[in-house]
Amino acid sequence: MKVIYKRTKILATLGPCTNSAEMIEKLSMAGVNGFRLNFSHGSYEERDQQIAWVRQATAKTSKPVAILQDLQGPKIRLGMLTQNTDVNTGDELILDFAAEHNGLTIPVQYNLAEKTKPGEPLYIFDGKIRTTVIGKISDTAIKVKVENPGTLMSRKGINLPDTDFGGDILTPKDIADIEFGATRDIDYVALSFVQSADDINNLRQMLVALGSNAQIIAKIETKAAIVDETLEAIVRASDGIMVARGDLAVEAGAEVVPIVQRRIITLCRKYGRLSIVATQMMASMVSAPEPTRAEVSDVSNAVVQGADAVMLSDETANGSYPLETVAAMKKVILYTQDREPVQAAKEARVDSKKQREAISAAAVKLAEQLEAVAIIAETKSGATAANIATNRPNLPIISVTSELRSAQQLSLTYANRSYVRPDGEEAGYDIAKELKAQGLFGADPVTVVIVSGRQPGVVGATDTIKVRTI
Repeated sequence: MKVIYKRTKILATLGPCTNSAEMIEKLSMAGVNGFRLNFSHGSYEERDQQIAWVRQATAKTSKPVAILQDLQGPKIRLGMLTQNTDVNTGDELILDFAAEHNGLTIPVQYNLAEKTKPGEPLYIFDGKIRTTVIGKISDTAIKVKVENPGTLMSRKGINLPDTDFGGDILTPKDIADIEFGATRDIDYVALSFVQSADDINNLRQMLVALGSNAQIIAKIETKAAIVDETLEAIVRASDGIMVARGDLAVEAGAEVVPIVQRRIITLCRKYGRLSIVATQMMASMVSAPEPTRAEVSDVSNAVVQGADAVMLSDETANGSYPLETVAAMKKVILYTQDREPVQAAKEARVDSKKQREAISAAAVKLAEQLEAVAIIAETKSGATAANIATNRPNLPIISVTSELRSAQQLSLTYANRSYVRPDGEEAGYDIAKELKAQGLFGADPVTVVIVSGRQPGVVGATDTIKVRTI
């Protein structure tokens, strides 16, 4: 019997249209494996309520899900304007951190005078208005020259693709948000506008100091981050990568995004890191009950490329059809995985000769040869299950762990379904028998491959493959 689990996972953003215990439970049942909390919006009280609702749904449905805290980062925006302001080619604007709106003097929510240099491009409103920095005119203001006509509006975003922020990407708001998250039930922290591996290392030191065991997702959305050596270093330093295609398209050019996406997924498979493809995957479903053909192809391509997860933003935060969007995305994932294998890895897995990695790869080959219904991983930290997933098996990975945090983090890992059970020498076999009794594997005898260690509950002790018929 073939067990049907979707192998590429769904990460959904919570927002006004899904901000209730009932909707969160429905999203989880519809196929959501993780919830993104966007810390660019909302209060801490709202976040506490959302976290409680997510964990309440987990307890009710017995389905661990991940919670991802998405930091705002140095998302630079215009300040409040007294009215929308038209600009024309050749106009010179003053962008001032300390001023209010007055004609072509425009307030901004970041001191650009400290970072920008003459000649650097500065894009406003998702690149709709392009300007070039002329130079600094005071300690808080710069002058830019407009290159095309458009309309400025309050709080529209600013992108600076060639500006070096020198590792200064954690704002005071981010630091406060990190301190808040470290005391809450957070599984992942997503770091925005990463430019180098040092950004990841700095955040990791902060999380360790705060006693947090959350893993770090690096959001790739700057031109600096996609330089080959830099990108590979960021992947190595992080626990996962999010391809943040919106800002990346503005900063580096839309034509760059598909190639960068493929490169990131390849690197994540090489180094055993989580890969998340994000932004506008089902954008039309914010206001329509069906996706476009292009969106279906986009999700399907991410599945074939071997992404661990695909993400929904406005579709589930502000859209009119959040449940329908999740259902449509799940339908595409299941149809694709059933008919098209994941593309072969272009680069050999790093550390493939290490014991755990070698055993994981062997378990996948053995399971496929024996036509097993599942691979079962006994894991403490989640590393064994993650290593098995790196090989992109075409059958489910069932993880059994005594650590709830590991189970929740593994919810976004390719092909994985987690169960929290006590450590024990037969934990894998016991969960297999339990699932068989529940009817998951059908009535006929089935084969499972179990990956475990001789020392149950000990991190890094994976050394055994067992084949069991149930």
